[in-house]
Amino acid sequence: MQARGHDVTWVSGEALRGAISGAGLRFAALEDTGWLWPPPPAPDLTKTPPQDAVRLRYQRALDTWLDEAKVAAGTRALLDLAESDGAPDAILTDPFLSASAVAAEALDIPMIVCGWPAMRELEEDGLFWVQKTLASESRERVERLTAQFGVTGANFSRGATPSVLSPHAHIVYFTPGWYQAEADALLPENRFVGGIAHAAPEPEWLANIPQETPLAVITLGTTFTGDLGFYAWGAQAAAREGLLPVVALGNNPIEPDKKAELVRALPKGTRLVTYVPFDAVLPRARLMIHHGGMGTTHAAVVWGVPQIVVPHAADQRGQARRAAQAKIGLNLTAHDVRQGKLWEGARAIMRESRVAESCRALAAEMSALGGVEAAADAVEQAIRAGSSD
Repeated sequence: MQARGHDVTWVSGEALRGAISGAGLRFAALEDTGWLWPPPPAPDLTKTPPQDAVRLRYQRALDTWLDEAKVAAGTRALLDLAESDGAPDAILTDPFLSASAVAAEALDIPMIVCGWPAMRELEEDGLFWVQKTLASESRERVERLTAQFGVTGANFSRGATPSVLSPHAHIVYFTPGWYQAEADALLPENRFVGGIAHAAPEPEWLANIPQETPLAVITLGTTFTGDLGFYAWGAQAAAREGLLPVVALGNNPIEPDKKAELVRALPKGTRLVTYVPFDAVLPRARLMIHHGGMGTTHAAVVWGVPQIVVPHAADQRGQARRAAQAKIGLNLTAHDVRQGKLWEGARAIMRESRVAESCRALAAEMSALGGVEAAADAVEQAIRAGSSD
């Protein structure tokens, strides 16, 4: 958008200033974004009855994106920024930042959701019992928040389980076929833009690996990095299939004794790094074993890399399911991993040519949708339509 001549301001917590400013974008820090992070403590499964543990997990997820005090503070911060800097023509937002939904309506500007499809509301009859229990609480929270700021909730869905929903546009980073199981629920506001692979320069540690050596990338992204056994099992599975494991640990601190234990459990030659530049590593990868984060999944799809997805939370389960439905990889559970299924999965993928063919076909579909330029077109179109309403 900035390259097209638009004035762009990235709004977030102060911790991101360096990274965003370093990318050449104007940055504005908010004291509160409305997102509760870190989330409330997870329940102690050894002391909590299973039914209560399920309820607490859903309650924890709700509190993360719809904590009333946090969302109200985030909304006020956005409105204060608009008053000091001038109201923007639109807000582009993460799908779980409720403050954006309230502030955009208060400012009477379009809100555009990035990275999450617009879906029809869930019918209450089809909800799990715990979702029904929290449904009324969710609706009441939205009603109180919108009343506090004198808006109607135009940027929230009206169903049993409210969510941030733009009436203008949702920029979706995959293809319509990626959501084949949910096709009947997709709304017209979706703009599917896919993604285009662009190779990046190799860091020195990667360039030192012979080009003919096939790689496997094992990662848990940036949040769920404490599952050290996952890295060891994934690396062992990859090595048994003749791949050199590249294990990305993320930036979260690991106790020295735990890290030493992990190093001992890794196959000889494994590259253990903090960060993996996907656009440099994935062109050389034959397999990716990961948690199902949207960015990680997207990168593997764009580069046509077969995947084994072991979801750890939330929307990761959806990404894992869709990868299996698209026949580009496998969806395994944590229990499967503990039972040694990672090696079985890696062996099946590496020896089945149709998986690689499906990966290449989906990557071509993603590229044909236009990627970043198509997303920018969709944003401009939504802004024009919103200004004429």
